[in-house]
Amino acid sequence: MSRGLASLPPGLDGRSAAILRQIVELYVETGGPVGSRTLSRRLPVTLSPATIRNAMSDLEEAGLLFAPHTSAGRLPTERGLRLFVDGLLEFGDLTEEEREAIAARCAASGRSLQDTLGEAGRMLSGLAGAAGLVLAPKTDDRVRHIEFVPLGTGRALVVLVGEGGQVENRVISVPAGLPTGSLVQASNYLNARLSGRTLEDTRTEVTEEIAANRSALDALTAQVVESGLATWTGGGGGSLILRGQSRLLENLDQTARVEEIQALFDRLEAQETMLRLLELVQRGEGVQIFIGAESGLFDASGVSMVVAPFRNGKEQIIGAVGVLGPTRINYGRIIPVVDYTARVIGRLLG
Repeated sequence: MSRGLASLPPGLDGRSAAILRQIVELYVETGGPVGSRTLSRRLPVTLSPATIRNAMSDLEEAGLLFAPHTSAGRLPTERGLRLFVDGLLEFGDLTEEEREAIAARCAASGRSLQDTLGEAGRMLSGLAGAAGLVLAPKTDDRVRHIEFVPLGTGRALVVLVGEGGQVENRVISVPAGLPTGSLVQASNYLNARLSGRTLEDTRTEVTEEIAANRSALDALTAQVVESGLATWTGGGGGSLILRGQSRLLENLDQTARVEEIQALFDRLEAQETMLRLLELVQRGEGVQIFIGAESGLFDASGVSMVVAPFRNGKEQIIGAVGVLGPTRINYGRIIPVVDYTARVIGRLLG
């Protein structure tokens, strides 16, 4: 259904709105500039190419369109895309078969929460032809075992096994030249204290013990212990799952610089991105759309994000699911898919 024309700015009449809508829809479909002759065949009313060109010029003056080349067709600006999404976008509900397929892929038995969320990200990536994005909630599950494994100079792998059997692996920084014995000692020290507790409970006890100098750990081992626990419990917890980076790269504007794309991925991996993303989804209900740099998460233009929060049984927002792709993603298709996927995950967690 249509979102209506209530968001149209002053001076934009129904004819101009129809032209803008067609340009955006063709841009989403083809990725290329749209000319007046193409529009004359697509518009529901008969208009001459000259009349269409005049209207396109007015839209360009209003900052809603731009011409990538002299005498070429027009493309929507980010402002034009925002106007389209807010006031002109038409989308419908998912079919019952589509709903069942999404629910089945998210609810396969025997999966850990992390695997379920990873599958949701892969599904969204496939449906959108972009990257599937999931902000996984911080887990308060009780821990059965933790181990530190050396990876080489200055790095170690932390392996965490929950009581439910789920396994998580994360890499931490350790002092260069750290003896392997310190990693073994750190593992033994924590496993003696975890024993069915949550990481948060364990961290509190360990921090107090180290601060009081009642621990037999040497300084290096204590640093490994604190770094390993902080990997899960510090900075709000949780993790950002990204699936389908190759799809995102394939569909981004080929003029985008490699450095900008790499900076985008680097930003996604940063902890502050997770926290900022959670803040964004907590601002409003339902699906939210961010075009270009609107979210404040990414500096690069040419990227859009469609994201929706999911809630636990207490109706608290604990994570988010969405799609990260080029600005010409199919908003009308993706928005209902993201919305329903978030609802399915919320029901599973509830």
